[in-house]
Amino acid sequence: MKQVNPFYKSKEWRKCRLVILKRDHYLCQPCLRKGKVTTANTVHHIKPLETHPELALDGDNLESICPTCHNKKHPEKGSRQPMEAKRKRRATILEAKPNPERW
Repeated sequence: MKQVNPFYKSKEWRKCRLVILKRDHYLCQPCLRKGKVTTANTVHHIKPLETHPELALDGDNLESICPTCHNKKHPEKGSRQPMEAKRKRRATILEAKPNPERW
C-alpha cells in the first residue's frame, strides 16, 4: 500500500482544502463542466503535487471533485476496498406484490 504524502496532513493543506471546497460550494467541478451537479468532498491538484510541488497550495491548480471523478483521474491509486467488497451484490426478485394490508 502506498504511503500518504505527509503534506496532506499539514495544517496548511487542511486550511487550503477547506477554502477551495467553500470556493467551489462543495460541488464537483468536472461534473459541473458536464452540466451535472454532484457533491464534492475532495480537492484535486490539476497539475500533480509530485511534479509541481510549487503549486501545492495554489488555488488556480486546485478544484473540488467528487470521489467518482477523482478515481477516474487517478486509477493507479485504486480503492481501499478488497476485491471481494468491490463486487456489487445483486438480489433476484422472484415475485413482487403489494402488501394487501396496506391497500
